[in-house]
Amino acid sequence: MTEVTGLAPELAGAKEGQGSKPLASASERFTSYDVEAFEVPSGREENWRFTPRRRLRGLERATTFDAPSAVTVSDGATVETVGRDDERIGAGGVPADRVAAAAWSAVAEATIVTLDGTPDPVTVTVTGPGEGVTAAGHVQIRTTPHTHATVVVENRGSGTLADNLEVVVADGATLHLVVTEEWADDAVHLGSHHFSIGRDAVLRAVAVQLGGDLVRVVSTVNYRAPGGDAELLGLGYADAGQHLEQRLLVDHGVAHCRSNVLYKNALQGDGAHTVWIGDVLIRAAAESTETFEFNRNLVLTPGARADSVPNLEIETGEIAGAGHASATGRFDDEQLFYLQSRGIPEDVARRLVVRGFFGEILSKIPLPELRERLEAAIEAELAVTGA
Repeated sequence: MTEVTGLAPELAGAKEGQGSKPLASASERFTSYDVEAFEVPSGREENWRFTPRRRLRGLERATTFDAPSAVTVSDGATVETVGRDDERIGAGGVPADRVAAAAWSAVAEATIVTLDGTPDPVTVTVTGPGEGVTAAGHVQIRTTPHTHATVVVENRGSGTLADNLEVVVADGATLHLVVTEEWADDAVHLGSHHFSIGRDAVLRAVAVQLGGDLVRVVSTVNYRAPGGDAELLGLGYADAGQHLEQRLLVDHGVAHCRSNVLYKNALQGDGAHTVWIGDVLIRAAAESTETFEFNRNLVLTPGARADSVPNLEIETGEIAGAGHASATGRFDDEQLFYLQSRGIPEDVARRLVVRGFFGEILSKIPLPELRERLEAAIEAELAVTGA
């Protein structure tokens, strides 16, 4: 074993065995703000085995970055730029991999967006640093108690970005959140989303992955008190050579909370690759938990690959209900035959099937203009391939 020096006592031995064996339980997942507490990923680790390291542009080794990410926020919220030592930073969660820890440590200033009940939706735009430039970023979105708010986080531009997004939902608050990945073709984005849900709080989150060369988002949900309710929905559309990765951990650590996870991916073209890892952990204290997770993948052309791994760990028998499922397949020939038998050309019929496949997710986006824009982007993808 390589001796690790200069670490706090609670980190001693953290590096031992990181690449030698998979974790037996999500409860053993190591977290730290200290980048040096993590080994440089080799690709053998369970949480990196699907990610193509050669395409990360050195993010897995980075401890410094060229620039901070550019963040703009529309009217309707209180926006602050704070130092990393602000006591609110970290309220959402703790990094669980080296890239997230490196981005956390490299950012001298973070953007905090506080929602206090303004009814209008707030848009947070994160812009990449530009081709050939590597950036780190940190944004925290937080609500005040009993607030109802809607936030859209738009990721766009080019370059290479590692960042952390904290979402802190206060007691009794309801937050509708939409996060879009609409990057230029050259972009590489490794993001970590940290969700913290208060007593009787509600989170309705939709994640949309459309652009970029490689996009990997790791999302973690934690409950601070009973009554929390989280719905995590997502869709991804991968083109030839594109890698889209979605990793989730819903950590039920307190009683009487709910979670529902539904992600859908469509793939087209040679080398298109989607990865969905869904972990749900119900700890011994989390009695009366209700949870379900489901991933569906639609393979549109030969040469595309979808990896899907749902995991459910239950440490107590006193739950309201739990389940998980995963399905991957091609077009339903019966659906195509039905549409064609009514005079609809095959190419149009295929597009209708794909639209229907994503419709369940898109219908949950509460903003009509945004929903229409994303529908148009998917339609453009379909037109390129003639699907």
